[in-house]
Amino acid sequence: MEYADSGCLPMHMPGHKRRMGEMGNPYFIDLTEIDGFDDLHHARGILLEAQKRAAELYHSEETHYLVNGSTAGILAAVSGCSPFGGRILMARNCHKSAFHGARLRGLRAEYVYPQFLENMGINGAVSAEDVDDLLKQHPDIQFVLITSPTYDGVVSEVGRIAEVVHGYGIPLIVDEAHGAHFPFSDHFPVDSVSAGADVVIHSLHKTLPSLTQTALIHLNGRIIDSFRERIRDFLSVYQTSSPSYVLMASMDSCMDLVLGFGEEFERFHERITKLRERLRAMECLKLLEVPGMDESRILVSAMGSGWSGQQLSEALRLNYRIELEMACSTYVCAITTAADTEEALVRLGDAFLALDRKRTADRRVYGRQEPERDGVCRTAGTFRTKSVCTLLEAGEREQERVPVSEASGRVCGQFVIPYPPGIPLLAPGELVTEHMAEALCRCMKDGSDVYGVREGRIAVIKNQ
Repeated sequence: MEYADSGCLPMHMPGHKRRMGEMGNPYFIDLTEIDGFDDLHHARGILLEAQKRAAELYHSEETHYLVNGSTAGILAAVSGCSPFGGRILMARNCHKSAFHGARLRGLRAEYVYPQFLENMGINGAVSAEDVDDLLKQHPDIQFVLITSPTYDGVVSEVGRIAEVVHGYGIPLIVDEAHGAHFPFSDHFPVDSVSAGADVVIHSLHKTLPSLTQTALIHLNGRIIDSFRERIRDFLSVYQTSSPSYVLMASMDSCMDLVLGFGEEFERFHERITKLRERLRAMECLKLLEVPGMDESRILVSAMGSGWSGQQLSEALRLNYRIELEMACSTYVCAITTAADTEEALVRLGDAFLALDRKRTADRRVYGRQEPERDGVCRTAGTFRTKSVCTLLEAGEREQERVPVSEASGRVCGQFVIPYPPGIPLLAPGELVTEHMAEALCRCMKDGSDVYGVREGRIAVIKNQ
C-alpha cells in the first residue's frame, strides 16, 4: 500500500498498472463451486461460456482459463503432447516452466538456440531453418516449443516455423505469454494463434488489464486433436482444485474491456510511437529496436554511457520514482500497456532524456568509462554446452554443492537461473563450462540475483 501510494510510476507488470479495471471488494466475489457457479475443471455453465467468449476474441477453437499462470498452461501442454520419456525440441531461451515440464515427464530435450544480436546484447529470434535442421537430425522428436515474443519483445516467424513443424506431422507450442495483446491491433505483431501454432499460452496479466496469475491456453488444428483430452486432463493436475473466482472474474472483466478497446489500442500505439521517437534522440543511451518486435516493449541500452543497466535503473528509481520491469548488465526493459496514460509515457521519456543529457555531459568531462559487464542476464539461453543426462535423471542423482569457481567440468544438478528474465543459464544434467563458471562469478560479484546459487556454491552431480 505504501508503494501504491508513493507516486512511483510502474513500468512493469501487471498490465493494468494499478489503475485500469474495476471489480469492487474482492472478498465480496470470492466464491466457490456452489450451485449456478460452475466448476472450472468440468465447465458446463457460466465458466464454459466465459471461456468461449475468450476463444472468440482470440479466434481460437478452444480456450481454457488458467488460474495458476502461464506456467500451468506450459506444464500441461508439455505433459500432454508426448509420452513419458519422449523427446522434445525446445528453444534454449524458454522460461524455466518449460524446463520443469520436460523434467517432470522425463523428456530428452534437444535445444534450438535463438540468434544472438551481438551489437545489442540481447537474444534474437528462433530461425525456422534451425528448427528444420534439428528435426531432420532427430526424427523421433514429438513436438516443438518456442517462446515468442521473448522477454525483450523479439518475435520469431511463428508462421514459417509452424509450416516446418507441421511438415513433420507434430505440434508446435508457443509460449506467447508476453503477447496477449497482439490480436487486438494491426500495429502489434501477428499472434501465434493466427500464425498457425497448435497450442498457444497467453499471460493476460503481463500486458492486459487482468490480475496477476491470470492466463489462457488455446488449442487449435487437426494435429493437436489427438492430444486435446490429455492436455485438458493435465490442466486439472497442474492447477488448484479450488480455482479463484476473483481471478476468473478478472479474466472475464478483461475480455469485456478488450472487446470494446479497439480505439484505445490505436491511441496507445500513438502514445508509444511518440515515446519511441523521443528516445531515438538520445546520445549516450540508446533505444534498442529489432525489426518486427513488439513496440510496446521499451529497451534502452546503457552500453557506451559509462553505466550498467542496473545503475541506469537505480537512477530512474531514486531520481524520478520510476520502477522498470528489468535491468541487467547492459540494458533495461520497460513494459508499457494500454493502461499507461500519455502523462505517464511523457514522464518516462523525460526521465530517460534527462539521464542521457547528464551522461553525455559527464562523458565530455571524464571521457568514456565502461563498467565490467557480467554478460549473464543478456545471454542466458545462448551459452552453449551439452547435456550429459536428462533433467529428471540429474535431479534423482546424488549431489553436492561446490564453489562456482570450482564447478567447471562438473554436471549441474539444479537449475541456475538469473532473474529476471527467468531463463536458465544452466539446467540439470548440463555440463558447466569454464565460460559459464566465469560469468557466474562476475554475476555474484555484481550482486545480481541468480536462483540456484547459495553462498557462492551451486549443486553438481556427485562424482561416482
